[in-house]
Amino acid sequence: MIIDTHCHLVSRKYEDLQQLRADSVALGVMHCVSQGTAPEDWEPQLQLAAAMPDFVSSCLAVHPSDVTNVADEQLLLLEELCRSHPQAAIGETGLDYYWPAPDGWTEDAYRARQRVFLERHFALAESLGLNISLHTRDKKGLASFEDAFAIARQFPKVRPVFHCFIGNQEQAERIFAELDGLISFTGLLTFNKTEDIQAVAAWCPEDRFMVETDSPFLSPAPFRGITNIPGRTRYVVDKIAQLRGVTPAHIAAITTANACRFFRLPIGLTSAELVC
Repeated sequence: MIIDTHCHLVSRKYEDLQQLRADSVALGVMHCVSQGTAPEDWEPQLQLAAAMPDFVSSCLAVHPSDVTNVADEQLLLLEELCRSHPQAAIGETGLDYYWPAPDGWTEDAYRARQRVFLERHFALAESLGLNISLHTRDKKGLASFEDAFAIARQFPKVRPVFHCFIGNQEQAERIFAELDGLISFTGLLTFNKTEDIQAVAAWCPEDRFMVETDSPFLSPAPFRGITNIPGRTRYVVDKIAQLRGVTPAHIAAITTANACRFFRLPIGLTSAELVC
């Protein structure tokens, strides 16, 4: 029993979600937390969660790469949607300093707008009693991580998960100790030359990590280059089990329990097999 804690099921890369569900369940992934990260995704994401409540839980937010395309009044719409529809968390939001500022924006203005949006997302999560799914990415250095960390510290009631974690043990320890947060591992663990991330997965305390696909992206080995699906969280679980010298069933059990607590998933959400 595995939960994919971060995917994007309203992606245009998916045509047959019923088949995606069947293929994922066949691999042991019984539930997923899907992110609607731009205004055009919000209503489809809500409709999907309503149509498949036993398979999909919803998160809504503005991805940091989209902040210059979202008007301030659309943030008000986001807040209203999150207040009127059940959400597992606020996400995916965060800071992305990897890509350059879009045309017409200075780098400083672009990053400042991302920080304003992230603060608004944290405030929304706090007001709704929800946690938050964070994206941080830099071309070099740790500026996005440090800036997101500083904002998170202003909202101690909101627990963050740093999704698709690619940091080191020191960063992970800070997330746990100072933010009461979690980290989440993707199929990157299965790639060659990811020894640093694998070392964190081998060390991480059991109650501090979850698993995800970030599908349709980051398909694990041996499926690199193929559109990812939630079911392939199974390969992330298998790799972590190998790194830690335990059974995949053990990793599935602890990450499912962590996901249920973090996203406040109800008991019996997916089937009689899921006990949170």
